[in-house]
Amino acid sequence: MLIIAGICGSIGQAIAGFSRGGCVVSIVVGFIGALLGSWLSGQLGLPELFNIRVGGSNFPVIWSIIGSVIFVVIVGLLTQRK
Repeated sequence: MLIIAGICGSIGQAIAGFSRGGCVVSIVVGFIGALLGSWLSGQLGLPELFNIRVGGSNFPVIWSIIGSVIFVVIVGLLTQRK
């Protein structure tokens, strides 16, 4: 699951065009993106598009990438130098 989260976080950072840190940061961004994306899909009533089942848990890949992009953009806007 860590590898999947890391890949999703890396893709999200690449799409957003803002990257800080390495592998561990990508994993954290992937997990936060999964939480944010799943919450967003639930609020909007959208289906889970692509889940990977790992050890009895589902990991929402598409929503993780979308949530990662949103999270990275927000962090980028908040930490932007003036």
